[in-house]
Amino acid sequence: MVRLDVPLGDGVGYWHPAAGWERPLPADWEGDWRRVGLMDSAVAGCLYDGAGRSLLAFAGDRSDATTLIRFGVSEDTARFGVWLAMPMRAGEECRLRIEAPGRSADDALRALARWMPGTGDALRTPEAGRTPAYSTWYSMHRDVSAAAVEAEAAIAAELGCGLLLLDDGWQAHAGSRKYSGCGDWTPDPAKFPDFAAHVRRVRQMGLSYVAWIAPLLLGERSLAYGALEGLAPHRVPRLACQVLDPRQDKVRAFVVERCAELVKRYGLDGLKLDFLETAMVYGTGTGDDDRAADVSEAMRTLLDELYTRLRALRGEDLLIELRQPYAGPGMRRFGNLLRASDCPADATANRVRTLDIARLAPGATVHCDMLMWDPRAGVEAAARQLHSALYAVPQVSVRLAELSAEHRAMTAWWLGLWRRYRDVLIDGERRAGRPDERDATVTAWNGDRAVITVFGEHRVVPLEPGRFTDVALINSTTADHLVLDLADIARVRLAVTDACGRPAGIHIRELGPGLHRLPVPPAGLCRLSPA
Repeated sequence: MVRLDVPLGDGVGYWHPAAGWERPLPADWEGDWRRVGLMDSAVAGCLYDGAGRSLLAFAGDRSDATTLIRFGVSEDTARFGVWLAMPMRAGEECRLRIEAPGRSADDALRALARWMPGTGDALRTPEAGRTPAYSTWYSMHRDVSAAAVEAEAAIAAELGCGLLLLDDGWQAHAGSRKYSGCGDWTPDPAKFPDFAAHVRRVRQMGLSYVAWIAPLLLGERSLAYGALEGLAPHRVPRLACQVLDPRQDKVRAFVVERCAELVKRYGLDGLKLDFLETAMVYGTGTGDDDRAADVSEAMRTLLDELYTRLRALRGEDLLIELRQPYAGPGMRRFGNLLRASDCPADATANRVRTLDIARLAPGATVHCDMLMWDPRAGVEAAARQLHSALYAVPQVSVRLAELSAEHRAMTAWWLGLWRRYRDVLIDGERRAGRPDERDATVTAWNGDRAVITVFGEHRVVPLEPGRFTDVALINSTTADHLVLDLADIARVRLAVTDACGRPAGIHIRELGPGLHRLPVPPAGLCRLSPA
């Protein structure tokens, strides 16, 4: 058992990789022990003050085996504590690193992430994983077919997408009964009579092709159920299926063989691996039982074997998508597309979740959750969904063929802007706001170019004149203006566009130090450059 303990000081929030919406300070008597490891989160956290500076930022190098964590404020001592319980076998070691206080929370976590295991072994992401993607999940759910997917793929390619992700529903026995048909992983002949030919047609449009699979789920309607039922003793009622136990050699061999067969036979560029976290039903995580650690080790072995097999088939162009909660530093050697967990139409959640992944994944390719919106809503509301993915790789998942001309123009505009500033948005340095304020303003920069997005109402954007020659200032609010706080005198050119990229005015202004109200339409853009 290890305890980290510091004075609370001006602490206002505690960030950890699985925080979700839990941004305030918890009391130390709240909640149970949290289990983190390869399949869920990571050993890391940061207590920060009202200015967003770290008071206690730590990480551990125990990325595979399970660690139990508790944390919170002591109402008796006004101190903040973190407790770490690490069941270990003989000869095992664990190192902890604590950053000196005073840096921004983002900077402290970035330094810890570069030290944590996984960063040095992270997989390279091919170009296809660094381009906007089209996903079939929210747009079609399980109502997919070769013709429907190809029709949407053609439009997606015109909009600048470079990747198609075929989600759940392509496989035989996929019906409305949740996951009771999982296990065979063969294409539904009615929907995809020639799956390999379908994949080739989509790839000829200029899109790489990734297919969804939940390799640990086993449903009673599958043909594989009779042979594998004994290897999947745990049933998950909410999924209407059982979970294969990865500690079994036969299970690992089955999963690797089925995944490799999919990629090889149908010419896929990679796989979206879903529901891997279900493996943890075979670990108790109580601290007095090492079965949780055994499961983590079994999953590491499984993923090692799977990656080796798929890499032999696809080389460095292999694409493997992993999603929260198993998108932590330890998983970066097994996957190169780290996706936010499901949050349909919740732009705030999408922004927060992608930024949370990125905080512990310097240099990684983070994908947003699939973007959906109400096509009957105003175009500004739809644009704000795209804004939520600006600092990640966008995955669009609406019926493109059914969008109005205005919605389609808006989508093309923001995907084009994302491509224009990609080197800033996903390759540059990044500073987000306070985590407990849902990262209300986010800034990314690379050299003399910057992108600043204001997500919260009534926020002031500080800017140093002369630091950047090209600033894209995005208004992701319902207000008709943004407020700039200049540190010095500047003569600037302001090029303003609305949510669809239509010009809304060009101005040359001499701005002095202090606050300036800039007219920027809701969900619009203002590009600043020296005049």
